[in-house]
Amino acid sequence: MTGEKTFDVVALGRLGVDIYPLESGVGLEDVSTFGKYLGGSAANVAVAAARYGRAVQLVSRTGDDPFGRYLHRELTRLGVDDSAVAVDPDLKTPITFCEIFPPDDFPLYFYREPKAPDLNITSDQLDAGAIRAAGVLWATVTGLSQEPSRQTHFDAWAMRGRADHTVLDLDYRPMFWADPSEATAQVGRALEHVTVAVGNREECEVAVGETEPLRAADALLERGVRLAIVKQGPKGVLAKTADETVEVPPHFVDVVNGLGAGDAFGGALCHGLLSGWGLEEILRFANVAGAIVASRLECSTAMPTASEVQQLLEGARG
Repeated sequence: MTGEKTFDVVALGRLGVDIYPLESGVGLEDVSTFGKYLGGSAANVAVAAARYGRAVQLVSRTGDDPFGRYLHRELTRLGVDDSAVAVDPDLKTPITFCEIFPPDDFPLYFYREPKAPDLNITSDQLDAGAIRAAGVLWATVTGLSQEPSRQTHFDAWAMRGRADHTVLDLDYRPMFWADPSEATAQVGRALEHVTVAVGNREECEVAVGETEPLRAADALLERGVRLAIVKQGPKGVLAKTADETVEVPPHFVDVVNGLGAGDAFGGALCHGLLSGWGLEEILRFANVAGAIVASRLECSTAMPTASEVQQLLEGARG
């Protein structure tokens, strides 16, 4: 695939429909009303980056069904280029249900059988020029769980040549893998091609066998990553490069639904990297962006604007 468009961010990976209960504190068996939203980690990050005025392309797939048509329409409405989102003729658009038990229990139920279309992305969906020119290339570990998506990711990294801001979201979800050791092997290969890795302590354990944040960051840097970001939950976020270590506390809010906070963090990270900010400024901005989404019900349509984040940041400083 070739074209003339250039993007600030190109994201590869998961796209689906999120079905969220409009009632909190009850199990799905007792919920009577639901809301429908665009979802999937890579898609949410793409939307979050677009909210900051960034030109963003998503590389993914949907099914040839009403939910797929809804996702194409939503991507366009939310400012994400969907020209590299193909339509799979055989597989259905995936659906994800969640339960909402604030402040910290949000079970997910993935309906992606026999296979999700986003794991069928192929290299002919990639625009080599756009991949090379993008300020940020964003990918997630989930995309490495099956072929042909796995090879497509490695082809994209080969096109990019480990340019700056080639990001891997460690995003390990055990239900997508036969065994954690398989994920560890694929992440190990992927870390040879990326310059930024971001994940929580459990995801770092799968990636590099370390949960202690400083040791995990060092292990990622030893693999050739230039920036390692380790999320520590209530302890905040740690970021480390060869020359700098920064740790910032979380921004506390009343949590409504914590599921989109990590993707909001990712979109804000993209924006901060593209803006050339220092590490501390990036982390503080991203923390607040994540907190804003955690205080709202939905994910993609809850992503904040830069002015919303800055307003909270200034309030925190005041």
